[in-house]
Amino acid sequence: MNGEPKSAPELGVAAPAASETARAVGGPRAPLATLIATFFGIGRLHPGPGTWASAATVLIWAAMAYFLPASLHIPVAIGLAVLVTLIGIPAATRVARAFSLKDPQFVVIDEVAGQLIALIAVPLAWKTFLAGLILFRAFDIVKPPPVRQLEKLPEGAGIMLDDVAAGLYAFIVMHLLLHFRLLS
Repeated sequence: MNGEPKSAPELGVAAPAASETARAVGGPRAPLATLIATFFGIGRLHPGPGTWASAATVLIWAAMAYFLPASLHIPVAIGLAVLVTLIGIPAATRVARAFSLKDPQFVVIDEVAGQLIALIAVPLAWKTFLAGLILFRAFDIVKPPPVRQLEKLPEGAGIMLDDVAAGLYAFIVMHLLLHFRLLS
């Protein structure tokens, strides 16, 4: 399902010409959507484009947060997660449509949103960043209920919201670990 191409007859549409698909995804029609959906090309890295996007998100957030006053860490992290989600849904939709795929592996903006959620209100330390990365990737891969069910939503909503839910699971576990001082 994830990253498996669907044939044009299965989708009930005529197959676009190769040049038409290239224009729709990488050409003048959707370059911004592709740039956003692949998180500036990180989605093209292998193996594990989602893990690369999550790791890049952790590093970018760590750098940003370092320069922000502590009082802005939580509102900026929340704002970024919401913004990435709202921008990611239409971008993921356009790219998935252009490739006739339900959830292309190279669309990783969903991992960015989920990873940001996992890092909301955590101390700026390598241990919490590493734990947040591991927790988010684990929940994103395992997809406990209702994460798997959210994946079935149409187009960009399904692509994005399952990772938002995985991020929320990681957020909850992270804060339980912090509360019980299992992660200092």
